[in-house]
Amino acid sequence: MIQHSGLMQDRQEQISQVVVTAGQMRDIEKRIFAAGMPVVALMEKVAGLIARRIQALISSPVKKSRIGILVGPGHNGGDALVVARELHFCGYEVWIYSPFSKLKELTSQHLQYAQSLGIPVYQTVAQLPNSDFLIDGLFGFGLERTLTDPIALEINQLNELSVPIISIDLPSGLHTDTGEVLGTAIRATHTFCLGLWKLAFLQDQALNYLGKAELIDFDIPLAEVQAVLGDTPKIKRITRAIALSTLPLPRPPVTHKYKEGHLLLICGSRRYAGGAILTGLGARASGVGMLSIAVPESLKPLLVSHLPEALIVGCPETETGAIAHLQLPENTDLSSFNAIACGPGLTRDATPIVQEVLQSDAPLLLDADGLNILAQMGTIPTLKKRQALTVLTPHTGEFQRLFPDIADAKDRVLAVREAAAQSGAVILLKGARTAIANPQGAVWINPESTPALARGGSGDVLTGLLSGLLAQAATKQITVENIVATAAWWHSQAGILAAQERTELGVDAFTLTQYLMKALT
Repeated sequence: MIQHSGLMQDRQEQISQVVVTAGQMRDIEKRIFAAGMPVVALMEKVAGLIARRIQALISSPVKKSRIGILVGPGHNGGDALVVARELHFCGYEVWIYSPFSKLKELTSQHLQYAQSLGIPVYQTVAQLPNSDFLIDGLFGFGLERTLTDPIALEINQLNELSVPIISIDLPSGLHTDTGEVLGTAIRATHTFCLGLWKLAFLQDQALNYLGKAELIDFDIPLAEVQAVLGDTPKIKRITRAIALSTLPLPRPPVTHKYKEGHLLLICGSRRYAGGAILTGLGARASGVGMLSIAVPESLKPLLVSHLPEALIVGCPETETGAIAHLQLPENTDLSSFNAIACGPGLTRDATPIVQEVLQSDAPLLLDADGLNILAQMGTIPTLKKRQALTVLTPHTGEFQRLFPDIADAKDRVLAVREAAAQSGAVILLKGARTAIANPQGAVWINPESTPALARGGSGDVLTGLLSGLLAQAATKQITVENIVATAAWWHSQAGILAAQERTELGVDAFTLTQYLMKALT
């Protein structure tokens, strides 16, 4: 029994990581049906799971809710009709909205049966009675055409009813892969993603329509998933289990500070001293063994007061207060460090510094002004000259400057994958759903975040945290891409925890650093 429970948990963890496109989901379903699973049986199973979950969501100790079921022409509509039937049998007052004259055969049969049970059916929004909830089964995954009137007008009217909407598989009107709104789309308050996570759930532009998303696992055999995606899927969701397993923990009983990584941060200017402090605090939380921070000489006392354990390297500065050139300790050069992070608060007056670190053979993370300077130099030709690992952590605006010929607002995942392939860098594209790609085409997406992180300095904290983990990874042979994914997850979890305790308005970047360790407990 214990072994069976362990296998179930292992399967659930693997399923929770998988992300599929519409085409891949179709191929997986074809394999299930070819193996002998009848379409009608799968529809009954899935709809039964949905109906039970809906009841758990909307149950009221006072009265049964009135529920409207929105039915489309395909099997998504069939799922919705089976849900309607099950809710009807459970005593809910149910009505059906079915605006399409042509339905798939199975969907048509379910509609006929629902009508035989006395469930009323309406063809237009104007006819609809009041309801407490709507269940959206108009279109499932795979929609690619732009919705036009009259259905587009009807969807807009449904959105104006101010009634909670629960979507089956995907809010109707969203592109399954890009999350793009195809003319118009249902604005769901809750979405049940069926079987496997669809890529749209991890695209920023879909988030205003998804509401709270959850996976309805209907026991797709892992063998069928692997037959289509391979043993190592190209796109993965970052889960807590993945993130924690990649942390450089536990440490061996016998170790010392240099075995736990030596990180050099190059950041700050007289104008932007805070960037250096926040980056240093992020690095401190990573547990890196040795932390050196190069800043303009005038900032040294300030950094020492905030980070007394770090080696603060004061450097000659320009008239504008930027680092003029690096002045590292005696017998030390850039190759002495396990990782270097460069950029927060530098200003573009520090261009020679970025040029120097790009020529080094140490693993390098560039952020903020480090990215802006790289863009001026020419991103792809500059990075192709580098032999060592490079990690870039741009937000959308920086990404567009770095890769003006690649940036595609409609598909962030495709854009970051292409940028990594062309530049040879590991790229972390910040956003509500941060996407990470390596040059070989693998993508990791962080499925959770909070708008509380939309504050100046939050990115500096991530730079410090990530670069500290990179320095440790270099001493422990941990896969770099997994470390980048772990840092993105850890950073967002700290923000989520802080927002829960202090509200989304109360999470400034300094406060965020105080929640980094709490997020791991």
